[in-house]
Order: sequence, then structure tokens, then C-alpha cells
Amino acid sequence: MRSEAVMMDRILSFAQLHDEIRGVVMNGSRVNPTIEPDCFQDYDIVFFVSKVEPFNEKEDLIPYFGEVLVMQMPEGEVWGVPLGLHRATYLVQFMDGNRIDMHFVSLERMEDFLKDSLTKVLLDKGGLLEEQPEPDESSYWVIPPTKKQFQNCCNKFSFCLGSHIPKTIWRRELPLLKQLIESDLRESLIQMLSWKISVENENPVSIGKGGKKLEGLLSPDEWLLFLETYAGTNYKELWNSLSRFYELFMESGRVVARAYNFSIPEECEKAKQFLERVEAFDECGNPDILK
Repeated sequence: MRSEAVMMDRILSFAQLHDEIRGVVMNGSRVNPTIEPDCFQDYDIVFFVSKVEPFNEKEDLIPYFGEVLVMQMPEGEVWGVPLGLHRATYLVQFMDGNRIDMHFVSLERMEDFLKDSLTKVLLDKGGLLEEQPEPDESSYWVIPPTKKQFQNCCNKFSFCLGSHIPKTIWRRELPLLKQLIESDLRESLIQMLSWKISVENENPVSIGKGGKKLEGLLSPDEWLLFLETYAGTNYKELWNSLSRFYELFMESGRVVARAYNFSIPEECEKAKQFLERVEAFDECGNPDILK
């Protein structure tokens, strides 16, 4: 794997070779002072350009950076979306293990990309980039919920737990069940956990992409409970994991509700009660239990 020094030299030399590139910044984990560096960190690079068109052809620019393993062009042919007039994006995994996410952005849209607090200026050819503050996570700090946001989170969780999941797990529709658990349930749980963690911390906090920092932010008991929300394909284990989801969501929800003078909707408890009735029906096969 090429070193960071080699990769940065390649990135900056590319910028120097092209007059259209007027500035270069780096975002993401490599400029995050709270992240311990490792060899698999992406290089999130934004090239501010006077013209985007010269950078629309991957054959002309990607080979300069190394041998490609796989690549995506979110605005290009991969997803069938025409390239925009103001940007072109290449997400590139190289054979040596390095990855560069390259964004070629028109100077007209430069300000949009400078709002990210995790931004470090690497090159400024014409003095276009104002002095940027030292990178920090402020753009990613947990924001306290409004009453509506809190209620919506509870509703998303309870509707999935009390409507989507009972019939899906009873029908043994495993692919759909797993999708519902990881989307609606886990997303709602992680959202509630983030608010709870924010309440319990004096300083602003970020839980990281997808909640990747949760292990270090939850208590050992909470982390163990969170781990128990993950289950394989055994239906008894899946039923048990749903109970852990509910327990952790409600515990966190109560902390948040007390902090902001909110109320947890009754539908959360009703959803769990109905889920338990369906579980009993699943075990005994008696539909009368649902009456």
C-alpha cells in the first residue's frame, strides 16, 4: 500500500498539472483530530475547478492515480444519472488498498463544500479560499431534537415494531424481516441513542457514521444490550432481539423525554404488547390469542 506521503504527492501534483484546478481541500476522517489514523482511511478530496468538463472522462484522469480495483461515478453511468454541470465524482478503490473519493466541483459551488467543518485546505492557487478554521467535528455534533422529531422517531419505531414486523416474522419472510430490522428499527434506535448520549455529555458529541462510535459512548451494560439486538436466522433469537430493541429504545427515550419535557407516545407500549401477542400466537398457533 502506498504511503500517505506518496498519495498526497500524487494528488497535489495532479492539481498542479491542470490549470483548471484552482484549489484543493480534503474532508473526512483524515482531517478529523478525534480519529486514530489507520491505513484504510479514504482520501476525501475536492478539486475546485474553473471548468468541470475536462474532468468528465475517467479514462483521461483515473490512471494517473494508480491501478483501479473498482470505481463508482454517482453522477455518471453507474447509476444512469447524467453528469451535472457543476460537479463530477469518482469513488475509486485502488488495487494497493488505497481509496480516493474525488469531487471536481465548479467554483460556482465552492461555498457549498466549504461548510463542512472537517475541511483542510491543501492548495489554493489564486487566493480564492478564505482561511479556514482548524478542522473539527462541529458539523456532525448531535443536535437536540424538536418535539416533532422526537415524536416522529417514536412513531417510526413503534409502527415498525407493531405493524410491519409482527406479520413479517410470523410469515417467516426472513429477507424482508432483516431489512425492516436494520432500516426502521435500528435507524430509530441509533437516533434515540444519539440524543440520549448528547443529553448525558457536557460537551458536544458525534456518534460517527452509522453510529460507529457507540461502543465508546454507551455504558458496558448498554453496549451489551445493543449487541443483543443483532441476531442471525434463528427465529427464537430474532424474537429475543426484538425485546432488546424495545428495552434499549425505551430506556433511552425516557432519558431524552425527561431532558426536554417530552412524552413517549402510548403507541410504543401498545406496539410491544401486540408483538408479544403475535409471538404467543406463533408458539401456540391459536389465532384467538390475537383477539
